[in-house]
Amino acid sequence: MRHKHSDYMHWSKTQSRARFNLATSGVAAFPPCELPVDLAKLEINGENSYGYASLQAAIAEHHSVDPECVVESAGTSMANHLAMAAIIEPGDEVLIEHPAYGPILDVAYYLEANVKRFRRAEEKGWVVDPAEVRRCTTPKTRLIVITNLHNPTSALTRDSVLREIGDIARSVGAFVLVDEVYLDAVYEDTPRTSFHLGPEFVVTSSLTKVYGVSGLRCGWILARPDLAWKMKRLNDLYAATAVYPGELLSLAAFQHLNLLRERARRIVEADRKLVDDFLARERGLSAVPTQWGTTSFARLRNGNVDAFLERLRSEFDTSAVPGRFFEMPDHFRMGMGVNTEMFAEGLSRIGRALASETTAKP
Repeated sequence: MRHKHSDYMHWSKTQSRARFNLATSGVAAFPPCELPVDLAKLEINGENSYGYASLQAAIAEHHSVDPECVVESAGTSMANHLAMAAIIEPGDEVLIEHPAYGPILDVAYYLEANVKRFRRAEEKGWVVDPAEVRRCTTPKTRLIVITNLHNPTSALTRDSVLREIGDIARSVGAFVLVDEVYLDAVYEDTPRTSFHLGPEFVVTSSLTKVYGVSGLRCGWILARPDLAWKMKRLNDLYAATAVYPGELLSLAAFQHLNLLRERARRIVEADRKLVDDFLARERGLSAVPTQWGTTSFARLRNGNVDAFLERLRSEFDTSAVPGRFFEMPDHFRMGMGVNTEMFAEGLSRIGRALASETTAKP
């Protein structure tokens, strides 16, 4: 069996921290004191067999789906694991976007899938090309996997494209797994979940990236009821029940989602303007401008990214995510939405590091 670990998660937990941390993937933590909930009323134990009914109802209402289609999970990573494990068997063909978020690939390999790839082209703005998906799909394809918004580039996949992908999947009897954890960072005219596009769609998401309550680990899967039940039974192998106080707090978060999202939105949009201005004037980097999401994916025009980021961290106390974790070793990812003052100084230090590297060359 391959890939019994995640190199990206290990790096994130052990090497990503710096005073000016641009290696983040989600927004700043939402202060509990600002959440309209009486913490004194929290309970340690409660009734939960296959999900906390009130929380499942809140998730279902948020997406306008039947509660029977909702599967609770510990964050989006576990949601992706459960979804893939319930759908595929060892040796099944799984078609995954490139570049891809490392842990999604790690899970597919761990489940012994036969992994195939379709390309998102930087020169086309990282968007999904249905013709490329069709070209790479075979009669053996069991599952097509994309992230929307795309991780790491924040590119949006429109419903018209997703419908075409659904048609392709249906033609070979495959499912489409869409990780939508960043989708609510499209702040204007937020698309509804792709789950509504057809029975072949399975969707994963959570409150971990856009809402500032990552520590609650409130994740979920949307799937047709028979498949959702299979995922719930499969989760018996991983977690008997969820942490009940976390479910209560997650329910409170759902009751005030706009409050959480709007607080983060102000920071994200300020950071986005800073990074767009920075990339427009910084000749050492190139990037597709980000209109949505909390991440920007930049290409280093010259030099080795890993060496540059190591020097950035050691000499400038600033961190960003190496592109090798997304199979793009000449890129790196920067995260927005934590603290605009910190983000601005981090960008400044990246610029200084680039300038000093250029000056040092003969």
